[in-house]
Order: sequence, then structure tokens, then C-alpha cells
Amino acid sequence: MSAAEHPEPVDTVLTNCTIVDGRVLDGVGPVPDAAVWVRDERIAAAGPRTQVLAAARAGGDFTELDLAGGYVTPGLANMHTHLSLSLPGAGGDGVKQMTAHELALYMADGARRTLLCGVTTVRCVAEKDHADFALRRAITAGRAIGPRIFTAGRALVCTGGHGHEGSDTEECDGVDGFRRGVRRQVRAGADLIKVMISGGIAGEHESIHTRQLFADEMAAVIETAHAWGRKVTAHAGPAPVIAEAVELGLDCVEHGYQLTPAVASRMAERGTALVPTLLVTRCKEFFDELGVPDWMQQRSLGAGPRHLDSYAMALQAGVEVLLGSDMPPFWHFEGTNASVRELEYMSDGGIGPARALYAGTLGPVRWLGAEADLGTVEPGKYADLIAMDGDPLTGTSALRGVRWVMAGGRVVRDDRAGWSAR
Repeated sequence: MSAAEHPEPVDTVLTNCTIVDGRVLDGVGPVPDAAVWVRDERIAAAGPRTQVLAAARAGGDFTELDLAGGYVTPGLANMHTHLSLSLPGAGGDGVKQMTAHELALYMADGARRTLLCGVTTVRCVAEKDHADFALRRAITAGRAIGPRIFTAGRALVCTGGHGHEGSDTEECDGVDGFRRGVRRQVRAGADLIKVMISGGIAGEHESIHTRQLFADEMAAVIETAHAWGRKVTAHAGPAPVIAEAVELGLDCVEHGYQLTPAVASRMAERGTALVPTLLVTRCKEFFDELGVPDWMQQRSLGAGPRHLDSYAMALQAGVEVLLGSDMPPFWHFEGTNASVRELEYMSDGGIGPARALYAGTLGPVRWLGAEADLGTVEPGKYADLIAMDGDPLTGTSALRGVRWVMAGGRVVRDDRAGWSAR
């Protein structure tokens, strides 16, 4: 369905629902027998049904939408997204061989599928050919359907570093080279900077613990990005290199495969978040589907136990953990989409349902600095909402039952009308 086929947003009051969001960790909500008044793109009122309906009636005409007892939450925010992902293997080779036009259409389809599965915000952390900026403009203009995009543009790597083979990275060397790399991403429109400071599971000629940047290069990235008002997140596995980056002011760690209690404690003290991407070391089914070679599968799956230990260390230390799937957010995996499956792993790994809801909504939004507009169901926020039958505070798996999605005041998925996220 094209953006042009979606009706313009009208005043809508969502009724027969329970409101719940990440503020539950602060003792706010849930609100049973609730209603949400949506005016244009934003929430005009949210709370007890009788109060919201009275306010809406005083405001003029509106359409009432009965959510049949569903639980309404903010849409999910996935902080580790690659809409142009191309891992080693036949599946990834197919993406690498796409023309620019094919790639744009491929990413637009991924964005559509991402939104329809209930992910209304993404943080892209390395996309090919700066196509993410064109896609964001198309979504904003209504020419494409997709989530709100915050993006790092191309990730910065050293010559021959992690991910250097693709057009979703930019090779840099030395202090001056990395400073220029940061500025080039900012010039293109990047909201944040992504840098690869160690090896990983997808580089054939490296290991997870391979150091790839020296301290002066890391400092150049972080200092330059911060001077431009951009946060920095780093692909990173081993504790020693993460420790250096944290002391230099790193804002977020991706993966963190080999943390130690001491490094995790320092991350918590310095306010460095962790996007653990637990899926990437326990996804053989996904790898087989893409034809990922044995060497990468063995490295990835073999890192799984240590990865979970690192995650537990981060939780014990009080590190802020945030949803990020690495796998495309919409990808069907283990009976649901990758975003929900990652949240389930995070929840079962120690944070529980309430904190998982926060880690998938308000937590990411706060890291992005977008809490004035997103992340909760309250007046003034964009009406980026999802509804499901189960209570996400009782079990994170309730998110498997998302059956209705609104983005910016427009209903983009309503299973009662026969739409689906496939």
C-alpha cells in the first residue's frame, strides 16, 4: 500500500484499552479503561476514558476507534538496525550486487515491513551508499512508509577494519583521517557517529578481540563528534578496548561480547549504554537462511555463552541496556520478528518485562535525545502507537501479538481490516 493511499490523519479517540509505557518504572501507570485522543500527528490527551472523551467532545468532531481491550504502548525503537545488511554468504552477496535503484527499493521495503511489525523508530548504524538519508526524506515527505529514522550514515573503520568490504563503511586512518570521517557523516546529515573499534563475528581476517583503533584515533572520533553535538556508538567486543573508549567519553557500546565486571561498572559510572544484540550469537536459523559460511557461524555461535555472561555483568553493574536486533528489525525469526525476539532474550536474561518495555521504547528515545516527541503515551508526543491483546508487563512475549500500529496519527496496520506485517 502506498503512502498516498493512507488517509490524512483526523481526530481519533482510541477507546477500550489500557495504556502502559516505560514510565511504569517510575511508578506511572498503567491506566485501565483508558482512552487516547489523537489530533493530527500528536497525542492531545491520554488517560481515563471519561476524561479524555469529555475533552475530545469539547474539541469538535472525532472518530472513535475501539481497541477491544488491547494494551496500548509506544511503538518500539530499535537501536541497532541495518536496512541494507549484507553478511558473508549468498544472501549478502545478492544485496551487494544490487544497483543503486534496486538497493533503494529493497531498503524502502524493509522500512515498510519494520513499521508494520510495530517498530516506529530505528537507529541505523551503517547503511550503504548513504541511501538511508534518501529513505528518511522519502518517509518524511510521505512518499514511502517506514519508521522514524535516526542514522549514523556510514560507519567509520580503519583500513581493512570490520565491515570495510561494503559501501556502508568509510575507511579512515590516523587522527586527521578519523576527524574528517566524522565531519563527512555530519555533512551528510548523520544524527550520531558509529565507529568500529574492534573485530567482530563477520570479518574473516580478524577475531572478536582484534584491536582496530588506537587511543588517539578513538579520541579523535569522540571529541570531533561531541563538538558537533553528536553521540558516538562503537562496535566493540573485548573489554580492554571498550575500557579505553569509555574513559574517552564513548556514549554507547554495540555487542560488548567480552565485558568484565570492572569494565561494566565503569560503563555504568560513566553513563555508557549497551545495545547487547543478543540475537547475533544465537541465530543459526537466520545464518542458514542467508547461506552464511561455516567460519562465521562457528565464531558467532561459539561466542554465545560469553556474550550472555557479559550481558549479565552489565545488568549487575547497572548499565543502561537498550533494544537493538542487528538482524533486520522485521525479520521473521523463532516465531516472531527480530525486534520482539531480541526483547524476549533481554527480558529472560535478567531485566524482566517492565524494564524490557522501557528498553524497547523510552530508553532508546532518551538516548537519542527525542523524549520531547517520542517514547511515552502522553499529550504532546507523536502518536506512534501499537496495540496488542496481552499485557507486556506480565510477559514480553505479549509483543508477539501486536495487531494495530499508528504512526504520526495515521493507522498503518489494522488486522481487522486485513492488513498484516508480512
